[in-house]
Amino acid sequence: MPKSYTLSFVCELPLVLSSADERVMAVRFDVARQAYNACLSEALRRVDLMRESKEYQATRKLPKGEKGSPAAQARTAAFRAVNRRFNFSGKYALDAWATEHISHTWLGEHLDANSVQKLAERACDAARQYVFGKRGRPRFKGRNQLDSVEGKSNGAGIRWRGDHVEWSGLNLPASIDPKDEVIAHGLKSRVKYVRLVRRKLNGTPRYYAQLACEGLPYQKEKNTLGQGIVGLDLGPSTLAVVAPEAKVAFLEMFCGELRSSQKAIRRLQRQIDRQRRAANPNNYNPNGTAKKGAKVWRKSARQRKTGAKLAEQHRKQAAHRKALHGQMVNRTLRLGNVIKLEKVSYRSFQRNFGKSVNFRAPGTFVRELKRKAESAGAQVDEFPTRPTRLSQMCHGCGSIDRKPLAQRWHICECGVSAQRDLYSAFLASCVEGERLDAGRAKLAWPGVDPLLQAALSRIEQPASGGRLPASFGLRAGRSQSRSPVIAGANAVEAQVVVPFVSLCDGTGELEKDSGTSRTPRLARVPRFARAGRLA
Repeated sequence: MPKSYTLSFVCELPLVLSSADERVMAVRFDVARQAYNACLSEALRRVDLMRESKEYQATRKLPKGEKGSPAAQARTAAFRAVNRRFNFSGKYALDAWATEHISHTWLGEHLDANSVQKLAERACDAARQYVFGKRGRPRFKGRNQLDSVEGKSNGAGIRWRGDHVEWSGLNLPASIDPKDEVIAHGLKSRVKYVRLVRRKLNGTPRYYAQLACEGLPYQKEKNTLGQGIVGLDLGPSTLAVVAPEAKVAFLEMFCGELRSSQKAIRRLQRQIDRQRRAANPNNYNPNGTAKKGAKVWRKSARQRKTGAKLAEQHRKQAAHRKALHGQMVNRTLRLGNVIKLEKVSYRSFQRNFGKSVNFRAPGTFVRELKRKAESAGAQVDEFPTRPTRLSQMCHGCGSIDRKPLAQRWHICECGVSAQRDLYSAFLASCVEGERLDAGRAKLAWPGVDPLLQAALSRIEQPASGGRLPASFGLRAGRSQSRSPVIAGANAVEAQVVVPFVSLCDGTGELEKDSGTSRTPRLARVPRFARAGRLA
């Protein structure tokens, strides 16, 4: 009978450990690391033997064919036969080997059989991903590099019992907040299995219990799922959202609140570089560059302390970024239950905008959006960029005009003018399948145009005195839309628009700013706006 699966969610609880329990846990986690490395070594040995076999080489030469065709099915069956011959079929291929070679050795004195089998499944899955070409060759875990151990069920091994975790003679009490509704919901659900996680907070290891519970996670009232279509345009450093049904549009810096932590990280990185150079003067040339070839690096005690501070800053930044991602995902799901966005290449993002992508992690945001949307019953549609070409398409006349990245405004001869990211988000909401529904976009544009203008008018100058990002297409001190809204307009239903004040002097030419008199804010225009069209 095929195994049945049910919905699951994770309830995380901090554990309160004594010093004696912490020592035992540190030993068991290190033993788990060695067991994982042993399983991974056996998995890679089987992979190498399989790839060197004549059967595998002959199977590779079989024609692939189309998916579902007889040729493709024959090739798949041949690969399965090769996997069975070398005991590498399925994620449970190493369970028997791990029970025999690990559970019955000194390693088994510290770990239960279920935890050992889960480690074997993790190692086998990593090797299978490598065989399928989805990831690179897996690496062995170094000291303190394995930070999670889990069981297979709540009946044996690592078990949850009311308010504490039991694991081979250890009783690990959890810190439970009785007023937390999320925790109360998780404790009422059936626990499938328990995962123990170790994290370092300011250099001190802390342990947590993650309960894999059956059912759906708790949903707060403020995060009620909206109804309608929402278009997203996600860039390396910006996020544009347009929801025509909810009458909401906004353009923001993606994870803009993380700027402050980046300064502290850069400061510590420079300090580590100075300490490394001071401790290893023979490894550098007179001009300051590192010498070529093998070198022996010495780490001073101060450099290790600075490295610990840097690791703590990275941990705080990652936690802050995760919280910002969750807030933005909840904010997006409150606007609609169908989220549409382009399926961009995040590897291309990394190549071209590596620093920004490493800082803001847009791919992680999309993955979190899909996970929460599936849990809430929403739908996330990713469509390819080549057929739609949202940054080049004009819904008004259907023309296609390629724009360089520096051009941040869409201005067409038919009269359609909008900020580029917001316009792409609007067009994304009108995509059906892999094509843009131009008729639908034309019907929705009269109501969406004021929303896009209102979104630009709400963009404020950074409080630190910095300049607005160039990707916004706005200059400091300039107006932020063609027709700004009245200050204080409702962010949800911002439709009241101040009429545009023309700057033409009657000859079709824009008046020049004398620089002495204060020009009203309404008399400013976007940098890409054209005088003849504005008149």
